[in-house]
Amino acid sequence: MKVLLWHVHGSWTTAFVQGGHEYLLPVTPDRGPDGLGRARTWDWPASVREVPADQLRAEDVDVVVLQRSRDLELVREWLGREPGRDLPAVFLEHNAPDGSVPDTRHPLADRRDIPIAHVTHFNQLFYDNGSAPTTVIEHGIVDPGERYTGELARAAVVVNEPVRRGRTTGGDLLPGLAGAAPVDVFGMGLTGLHERYGLDPERVVLHDDPPQAAMHAELARRRVYVHPVRWTSLGLSLLEAMHLGMPVVGLATTEAVEAVPREAGLLSTRPDRLWAAVREYLHDADAARLAGKAARAAALERYGLDRFLTDWDELLGEVTR
Repeated sequence: MKVLLWHVHGSWTTAFVQGGHEYLLPVTPDRGPDGLGRARTWDWPASVREVPADQLRAEDVDVVVLQRSRDLELVREWLGREPGRDLPAVFLEHNAPDGSVPDTRHPLADRRDIPIAHVTHFNQLFYDNGSAPTTVIEHGIVDPGERYTGELARAAVVVNEPVRRGRTTGGDLLPGLAGAAPVDVFGMGLTGLHERYGLDPERVVLHDDPPQAAMHAELARRRVYVHPVRWTSLGLSLLEAMHLGMPVVGLATTEAVEAVPREAGLLSTRPDRLWAAVREYLHDADAARLAGKAARAAALERYGLDRFLTDWDELLGEVTR
């Protein structure tokens, strides 16, 4: 099956393209959001093929995975086909609802011809999907292996664009975390983070845009993974940290309360409890290791790659029949 999709979310796509299909990614001369092409910092198989936008009409596309409202327009323009009518389609919703939650209407609400695939049950519950058919296909992770050593008594955080996104990603909580432990922050768009929140560079070290494999290796050396994000679908970095075997301390918000079992760490809406847990793991390496093993077991059971790919095969099969 030839599956057309855009490179929107690198970590999610890394799991998706491990399936048994041919994956077509539009590429434009500027490699902008409408045609980013193949990933540069993730390892994708040869079955992922870049196709110049002006050559897509020559491809015998079987199904399109839409991820933005704009993708509907691009399919019409570049393929001359109507998603859901001339071309089987699924709309993959990566994000938690925004705006007037819980009254946020999904852009495809009430459309009967294109099912909406949410990545968490929280998102399906909180979006107003109207009469549109919906399903949930939870994340799948390419297992990086149990690599945790916890040799560095430091906390690790992964967050993208925390300066621009502000309270959404919990940047304002970093001063409190830094009071409990030295912190390493990994992610994209970290410039200005120290200045925005008055962070001590010796206490909070930034690792801007590391390759995924290198980031995994460094995360596994830190004692505890901290997830300060207030509002997100479900951070894939959180699930990757669990796969690595890291104990988790994070906010008890959105889908995290379903993803992280009690024995894997601590989730709370009280920062004082979170920082106390971080201190405990820094001073008790054995407790951290046991919690990390529980985190890995839970992640493998719920967010394994085989289940993820099977669920997607079933959905793509349904819409192409």
